[in-house]
Amino acid sequence: MLVGTVFSGLSALVIEGIEDTGGVIVVRASTRGGAVECPACGTPTRRVHAFHERMPADVPVDGRRVLLRVRMRRMRCRSSGCARQTFREQVPGLLERYERRTVRLREQVRALVRELAGRASARLLPVLGIVAGRDTAVRTLPGTSLPERPVPRVPGIDDFALRRSRDYATVLIDADTGQRIDVLAGRGAPVLTEWLRTRPGVRIVCRDGSATYAQAVRDALPGAVQVADRWHLWHGLAEAAAKEVTAHSTCWAEAAALQDGPRTRTTAERWAQVHGLLDQGVGLLDCGRRLNLGLNTVKRYARASEPEHLRRVPQYRPTLVEPYRDYLRRRRAEEPGVPVTQLLDQIREFGYPGSANLLHRYLSQGRADEDQAHLSPRRATGLLLTRPENLAGRQSGRLDRLAASCPQMTALRGLIRDFAGLIKPDETNPARPGTWIRTTWSADLPHVYSFARGLGQDHEAVLAPLTRLTTTAEPRA
Repeated sequence: MLVGTVFSGLSALVIEGIEDTGGVIVVRASTRGGAVECPACGTPTRRVHAFHERMPADVPVDGRRVLLRVRMRRMRCRSSGCARQTFREQVPGLLERYERRTVRLREQVRALVRELAGRASARLLPVLGIVAGRDTAVRTLPGTSLPERPVPRVPGIDDFALRRSRDYATVLIDADTGQRIDVLAGRGAPVLTEWLRTRPGVRIVCRDGSATYAQAVRDALPGAVQVADRWHLWHGLAEAAAKEVTAHSTCWAEAAALQDGPRTRTTAERWAQVHGLLDQGVGLLDCGRRLNLGLNTVKRYARASEPEHLRRVPQYRPTLVEPYRDYLRRRRAEEPGVPVTQLLDQIREFGYPGSANLLHRYLSQGRADEDQAHLSPRRATGLLLTRPENLAGRQSGRLDRLAASCPQMTALRGLIRDFAGLIKPDETNPARPGTWIRTTWSADLPHVYSFARGLGQDHEAVLAPLTRLTTTAEPRA
């Protein structure tokens, strides 16, 4: 009775004996007799050609591994015209062809790997009495049957890179619940159009600002309401703001030395060449052909009224010296001629783990002599995009100086704040997007103007989430 209870999942076999070897429990069993159908022609047969033994693993008992030693038959087909003369009998529901684990053990491993992934599950499986490496655990996932999900009321559409600049895919989620619905290979309009046409129940589609996806929705579901995702609206403004901040580095980089050298001279020469051709009436595309430059590069040079506007603040990465910047600055102010070796010994007493070369490079770049820590274009953009109440006092002062550095930065700060208030759903919003777009026309901010022009071209989809409580993410600023 105990054997029948503990090993009830092996009822398809005849258990002949159980052996306890310490760390492993070995169960000797054999298949039940009877006729077996040929997998090729379906003819039942009882003729035994030979016997062989399989040793699959089963679910653990008492935290110990269970190993089955199953004596199985190789059968001979009775049909003379069958292309398969012999075959091995299988035990449906318990053992599958070529498997080294029983079906129930495989499903347990698969469920665990699905929740924890490869490395974590490989660490936990031995604790449960299951031996499986990381690669073996991951190989169980492709056989997982995906659940059938109902057609969502509001599907959300976006693309992502499998390999950047090479392979892309389209992900579809339920915008109400946030659950993933499907992943499509590719990101073109035909892929999405085919998926939408097989789901006619969709009435609202939440998407990014892609014109390709917009056309796909119009082709597949002409009556569906298109809604621009508010996260992508904010993300698009953030990208435009980052380009404007970078373009005005000469205005707000008060203490940071601008990049100078051969690249700066080459930039000035190219700026002169581009503007020289433009003054002669040459078009942007023709300028690119004559100078062997890309069209976007020519546009960037054409937007700059002076070559100095193309100079950039150096892009410094955080280093191990940064926590000791204030001390180094104070020591160099007290004793301008202090040797670097002496400074190295002093900050090592405070816990500096870096090398002397790193300290030499940090000091030679002048980063310790600045009144404040180095401000990169990315961090400057972050100050503009952050909620005012989330800024510390020192950050607020730095933001004020950044915004007051030139009229363009002042206008950019105002446009960002207005858009942050506009992006919250409100029934009084229908007229506000148009007002905000018209405001960008008077500002000397070409990248923000380009973003606003895209909003105007996608007006209906942009207006929908601003006037209805659509299920999308709130902006962080």
